[in-house]
Amino acid sequence: MNRQPHASSREIILARAIEPVVAELRMVDVADYIAFIRLEHFACLSDLVESAAELYFMPGTLRLGHGGEAHVDWGGNPRIVLDLEFRPPGVTVYFQLILTEHNASVVLNYISFGEPHDDPDHNTELLRQKLEGARIRKREAIG
Repeated sequence: MNRQPHASSREIILARAIEPVVAELRMVDVADYIAFIRLEHFACLSDLVESAAELYFMPGTLRLGHGGEAHVDWGGNPRIVLDLEFRPPGVTVYFQLILTEHNASVVLNYISFGEPHDDPDHNTELLRQKLEGARIRKREAIG
C-alpha cells in the first residue's frame, strides 16, 4: 500500500488522542490477549476496548474492528495487534494498535471524512478537532 505523505502526522494525532486508552489496555495481562485472539473470543476483546475507551471518549466512539493478531514465539516478546475503529461524528478512522513489551504504536489504514476538503492539511486539522470533540471532559464541582 502506498502511504500518503500526511499519514504520519495523522498517526501522531491519533496516537496522542488514545494514549490514556492504551494505558488502560496495558493493564490487561498479555496472556489474556493471546487467549482471546487465539480462541477467537473477539467479543471479550471488544469489551476490553470499550471498557477502556468509555473512561475517556463518548460511548461507541472507539471500538474493536475486525479482530486482532497475537504474534508469539519462543524466542521473542509478544506483539499484540488490535484492529480498531475511531468514529467521532463526521470521521471514521480504521487503524491498528500495536502493543509490545515496551511500546505502543498505531498504523493508520484508512480515514473516511464525512465532508472531505480538497486540502489534506485541512482534513488533518479536522481529524484533530473531531478526536478532541469526542473526549469526555471532567467538570469540576462548583460550590
